[in-house]
Amino acid sequence: MKKIIGYKCLDCGKEIEYEPIRYLCDCGGNLDVIYDSAAIKKTLTRRSLESNLRFDHWRYLDVLPLQNLDKIPNLQVGWTPVYETRRLAVAVGIKNVFIKDDSRNPSASFKDRASSVVLAYARENGVEKIVAASTGNAGAALACVAASVVFPCVILVPKTAPKAKIAQLMNFGARVVAVDGAYDDAYDLSIKATEKFGWYNRNTGYNPITREGKKTCGHEICEQFSWEPPDYVFVSVGDGNIISGIWKGFKDMKALGLIEKLPKMVAVQSEKSNAVSLAYAAAMKNPSSKIEVKPVRATTIADSISVDMPRDGVAAVRALLESGGFAVEVSDDEIIAAIALTSKTSGVFPEPAAAAAVAGLKKIASRIKDNETALCVITGSGLKDVAAASKSVGEPPVIRPSLEALCEVLAL
Repeated sequence: MKKIIGYKCLDCGKEIEYEPIRYLCDCGGNLDVIYDSAAIKKTLTRRSLESNLRFDHWRYLDVLPLQNLDKIPNLQVGWTPVYETRRLAVAVGIKNVFIKDDSRNPSASFKDRASSVVLAYARENGVEKIVAASTGNAGAALACVAASVVFPCVILVPKTAPKAKIAQLMNFGARVVAVDGAYDDAYDLSIKATEKFGWYNRNTGYNPITREGKKTCGHEICEQFSWEPPDYVFVSVGDGNIISGIWKGFKDMKALGLIEKLPKMVAVQSEKSNAVSLAYAAAMKNPSSKIEVKPVRATTIADSISVDMPRDGVAAVRALLESGGFAVEVSDDEIIAAIALTSKTSGVFPEPAAAAAVAGLKKIASRIKDNETALCVITGSGLKDVAAASKSVGEPPVIRPSLEALCEVLAL
């Protein structure tokens, strides 16, 4: 493919010739797709985007690993709204707060970005079946876009995945198998299935094409902020692929001369799933040493970011270091509280992992100056995990069906 130069290993730095079906570097490190920015500059410009009537993430085809749009899913993915949230800003003590609501994607999750690009890429390259490991959202995203073009996929989920997410998966028609173990066990099993049966693997932190889908969020933010990105972008982090993807999107726009400044990336993790945060702290203490991500025992209520070993952790830490950002840890109680806070002040209902970004913003609000802007990426809908959301608000009062009782309970 002419616009792709090749791959570069995010661990050892080795440059590798482009081949369509390639997962990891020989050293085992994750690969990054490298584009010919000088050539792409000629076609992808502010003017070309102004005249582009595709309001989805396919408007960035020039920096996606596809020849054309012939094999894309029959659903609108991307170009999700950005809202200025003044009441949320007051609540967290910051002057300028925005949210990008990716729960508006077809399967109600940010993961549609990666799954749609992986599916289109697979179809363009003659793949016959895709396998993925997921706590729910990535699998639902794949099942959703695959259903739109009747493409077979196998999804492996930990048996503890929220029932709403499993129901969504199965209704899309995917072949779903629950694994008696954690996400990491499902992940490892999917790799074995790839090696044994030759299925194309969608896993983040393994397939470099997933980052190409996720980076489109960064592209959109640049456009939606009139080519002046916010100062801080808060992203909930599990395996690290979303934050590294969004960061790549910003770097794309900078390399193409479409923006001048880059935002600081902020990784928000649960205290009960904090491998990236710990790796970032270690890297800050020893800047000259190799980035090392060590596994933890993840037990957070935020299932979408509950990961023992972040498969794209090195790339996530690099995003923080390169952008001048940082990591922040929040408790599960702070995450649950942030679900209600976000919903009440913005009208957007986040799942626990998505609310973590807001919890992180609230926790470090004192670092952000009045003239700076902060954006939280809402990665999934609260309808994905109503049981968790219910923990922050409890149950409504039950009354007899009379106006007198209604007035009494509402103190009217």
